[in-house]
Amino acid sequence: MSAPQTTAKGYGISDTKKYTDFSVKEYKLKTASKDDVTLDIEFCGVCGSDVHTITGGWGELGNPWVVAGHEIVGTVTHVGDDVKEFKVGQRVGVGAQVLSCMKCDRCEADNEQYCPEQVDTYNAKFPDEVEAQGGYSTAIRTHQRFVFAIPEAIKSEEAAPMLCAGLTVFSPLVRNGTGPGKTVGIVGIGGLGHLAIQFAHHLGAKVIVFSHSPDKKEDAISLGADEFVVTSEDGFADKYFDKLDYILSAADANMIPLGDLLGTLKVDGRMTSVGLPDEPWKGLQPQAMASNASALGASHIGSKKEVNQMLKLAAEKGIRPIIDQVLPMSQAGKAIEAVKNNDVRYRFVLKQDLA
Repeated sequence: MSAPQTTAKGYGISDTKKYTDFSVKEYKLKTASKDDVTLDIEFCGVCGSDVHTITGGWGELGNPWVVAGHEIVGTVTHVGDDVKEFKVGQRVGVGAQVLSCMKCDRCEADNEQYCPEQVDTYNAKFPDEVEAQGGYSTAIRTHQRFVFAIPEAIKSEEAAPMLCAGLTVFSPLVRNGTGPGKTVGIVGIGGLGHLAIQFAHHLGAKVIVFSHSPDKKEDAISLGADEFVVTSEDGFADKYFDKLDYILSAADANMIPLGDLLGTLKVDGRMTSVGLPDEPWKGLQPQAMASNASALGASHIGSKKEVNQMLKLAAEKGIRPIIDQVLPMSQAGKAIEAVKNNDVRYRFVLKQDLA
């Protein structure tokens, strides 16, 4: 097999104050190894993480110039000598992680997303100091552990948002026992929440959706919610006291009614937040968890094992993201601005237009 390509071309940002001013540059791909898969990119979803990163909401950029995007679907163009799972021409995806140490206890227990040496898909560096760049680009190369086969039943543009948004909600749902006989609350119905509703429903749980407004009630019910609760109404949580086994919050906001929501949990119930706002939560008091020994935590993407489980379930049950628009990648600035201003209902996807 011929040598893999060494460079790619992408849309990047160098100034968080000019987060819609993307420039096109050529850059070096990850140094090739025997375990690497190289793919040409066709689609990349626009994730809230992209907005938080390139606007500086989560801090200064880690690299001088950053190509965002970690919901990537494309076609394999090269595989290393030790790659057996994938072949040239295969349709695959890459999510929000591109490397881990592969040998620590976490990696060996299918918790590679929590590896202390994990490398994010973009705004990061590989161990040899090559900059990791994301999916608003022509190509990406990564270790085979962080590449996922896309089921034939799922379109490429629909698969893309699942590789971060989908996995981010699927992992905590399954790790917290979502299934038949359980009542699960979903807070927020945006890009993450609308997928969480579908997964919770098809995993067999009763699903209660909590939203600050009634605007998306019809959508929530059609996606699988059993009940819809408007949190801006006084006493919204009263009838749900001691009713919920688990709550997943997908709300990207620093002000949610934490005390009321935690009070709906059964004893030893847990609430996980996958919404990661720029600012700290307001009103967080340990006393809110004392009355039912509830716990509050967070979660980070998921493992390869969970990605494969998620994609299999999605293919079998018809779980799909709602895509507001598929835009040419050259309109990344428009998409980022819309997500930042909450002018997108669910998800934007970019179609690669540089190659």
